[in-house]
Amino acid sequence: MTELVVRRLLVDMEAPLPRHWCAGDAFRTALFNALSMSFPVGEQFFIDSVRNGAKALAAEQQERWRAEVQGFIGQEATHRRLHGLYNAHLDVQGLVNAWGPRALKRQKLLDGQDVRHHVAVTAAYEHFTAILADWLLHNPDVLGSADARMTTLWLWHSAEESEHKSTAFDLYAALGGDLRWRLTWFRRISTMFVIDVLRQTVLNLRRDGTLWKWSTWRSAAQYLFGQRGLVRQTYRPWREYLRADFHPNQQDAVASRQWLARHADQFTLVGAAA
Repeated sequence: MTELVVRRLLVDMEAPLPRHWCAGDAFRTALFNALSMSFPVGEQFFIDSVRNGAKALAAEQQERWRAEVQGFIGQEATHRRLHGLYNAHLDVQGLVNAWGPRALKRQKLLDGQDVRHHVAVTAAYEHFTAILADWLLHNPDVLGSADARMTTLWLWHSAEESEHKSTAFDLYAALGGDLRWRLTWFRRISTMFVIDVLRQTVLNLRRDGTLWKWSTWRSAAQYLFGQRGLVRQTYRPWREYLRADFHPNQQDAVASRQWLARHADQFTLVGAAA
């Protein structure tokens, strides 16, 4: 089992957010904003899936899972709350969140399905967040230094995503989930995630008036496909999920542990959510 603690981040998310908070870069800002827009709806789904999945376990297993499930829920609930505050600033800036409502409608298609489907979907998304988180922790300079709150928010969130990356995966196995459906949902989620993040990023850039600027496209090419590009460096860990013998803990999480140890002054520990 994974020992998870809940942390209260010591940042002021009430203060206004600069329009191009990410080093003045329109593309990077739009992409991170797009990801944030998906989090409140997505993380509520993850919370519900893991909570309901744990309830479907045999009584003796539920007790063994209790602490990890509570830690997972507490961490995700904290992420959801802070990104809700973050997204409120984006609303003020005139950005339109199309991803969240679209994801909510898509989630309703799973209503009444075996809880293992919900947990498999969660495990697939958690793999995406874990590999993106690890990439960001190894490349924190992409966040710039224009707004220290945002740097701390994203790196703290990344560290915790890496920390709890195996919870839904292990729960799916404990529920008797099979390999075929794990891979089926991962392929589906991979397609949906890439389309969703690109659609929302383009929408953000269009609303921002920077979609057709040369600097935007140059930044996108470098940030995604450059030597330290997001796509280039996360493709291999993404593919590893397709192996029959894959487990999230096979992927390195040193950067997460190091960030949490070095930045303990940025948060306080609190109890897990029930």
